[in-house]
Amino acid sequence: MKKYKHALFLNPYTEAQANGTMKLFPPTGLEYVATSAKPFVEKLTLLDLRMEEELSNTDNLMNFIRLSGVDIICVCVGWDRQYEEICKLLNLMPEGIPLVVGGYKATEKVEELFAICPRVSIVVRGEGEESIKEIMQDRPLNSILGISFRQSNSFVHNSNRPLIDVNKIPVPDRSLRRKDYYLNLNGINVAGITFDSVLTARGCPFNCKFCTFSLNPLGQKRAYSARSVESVIEEIASLKAKVIIFSDDNLFVDPKRIERICDLIIERKFKKRFIAQARIEIAKSPTLLAKMVKAGFKTLLIGIESPHDRILAQLDKGFTQAKIREAFKVLMKYPIFYSGYFIYGNIGETKEEMLYIPKFAKELGVDVIACNKLRIEKFSPLREVAENTPGYHITDRGELYSDAFSHADLKKIGRTIKFSFYTPGRFVKILWKNIFITRFFTFREFVSFIFLAPRLLASTIAREIHRGRLKDSLKRTFIQNKA
Repeated sequence: MKKYKHALFLNPYTEAQANGTMKLFPPTGLEYVATSAKPFVEKLTLLDLRMEEELSNTDNLMNFIRLSGVDIICVCVGWDRQYEEICKLLNLMPEGIPLVVGGYKATEKVEELFAICPRVSIVVRGEGEESIKEIMQDRPLNSILGISFRQSNSFVHNSNRPLIDVNKIPVPDRSLRRKDYYLNLNGINVAGITFDSVLTARGCPFNCKFCTFSLNPLGQKRAYSARSVESVIEEIASLKAKVIIFSDDNLFVDPKRIERICDLIIERKFKKRFIAQARIEIAKSPTLLAKMVKAGFKTLLIGIESPHDRILAQLDKGFTQAKIREAFKVLMKYPIFYSGYFIYGNIGETKEEMLYIPKFAKELGVDVIACNKLRIEKFSPLREVAENTPGYHITDRGELYSDAFSHADLKKIGRTIKFSFYTPGRFVKILWKNIFITRFFTFREFVSFIFLAPRLLASTIAREIHRGRLKDSLKRTFIQNKA
């Protein structure tokens, strides 16, 4: 007989609270863990509060839990954003029901979660697929690797769980979803384009100093581990979504493997559009790039990080500005939409160096940019550098600032970078390329998008008004950029 009759797996981020990519991605990590738990419970419900307007109301959610007979609750806390709000939600969970919390941020803040969230019974640390199986089977808690749990007035931290082969982890069961995911801008469904994500590998063989994605918050390095090509193709074949993002840190670690995936996508005539993260080294594989275009790859998200050799060396990126320029001369030959990731606020970086980012991106031919302030997580190799550099400080949340550049200064610089790049003409170029060059949008979707344009503009204006920065946004967009 199964221990639990009804398990609830909850993504606690709401549509109102979420922003940017947080609205876009399905909660894949939670879905992986829920799928592993499914055989060991009588009933399993997966709720993504971004998709559940009614249940995002706390009272309604608590009523749902009580009336549906939920007898164990599993919550994913993966982000810094809305951390305080989620802790408040955890404290409202019914007493007497085991509350299991996992995710990147939960792993990083185990003891803090226990201290401020008395309802939390267990924290699953790191990858949770194996640990959740044993929890659902009611194994003795002290025998389950990779968890921390309450015992009397203290906490017990069991040994870390070894990271398992990704080919042994079942792919997410999409039937657990209550609603489909769509490409959206400002919360508006864009042309009915369904969206999904596929993880073909875990870990990354590179060691960029700013990145801790290949480390879990316990400091364990996830060695690069790739799924079989066949399993990836079968997962893609099972998806009804029109657009699929490969959520690997870098899809192209093994170009021959991805070339084989492209061959099978072409052979099986999948009518999908693909998005993937990459490094500039992909420019060394023109045969692969040609096959990617034929297979339906429309967008590449490329980690450039900085135009400056000194900072690239500090971040241990493994390339120089000259190499970046050389790579983009090759990449621009292919009808692919390029998004460049940049980091500003680096250690020792001047304001002039930060403000060169938009100019450099335009020189490369990058279509869009995403700029983020440097963050220094618990196990980041940059932590020691920052701590030993006079005038630099790290907050408890990993935010880096300095005597020269406060949080407010860096925020202002970030906005200047953004508005220097995103001129009105830039938005026209973005639309043109997605319609006529990469053909990301079909003609029907384009027509639908045109009809949505007034709503999108209105929602953007409303958002800027809500944030109290409409006047500044208009000034930077239409006056500063014209100058």
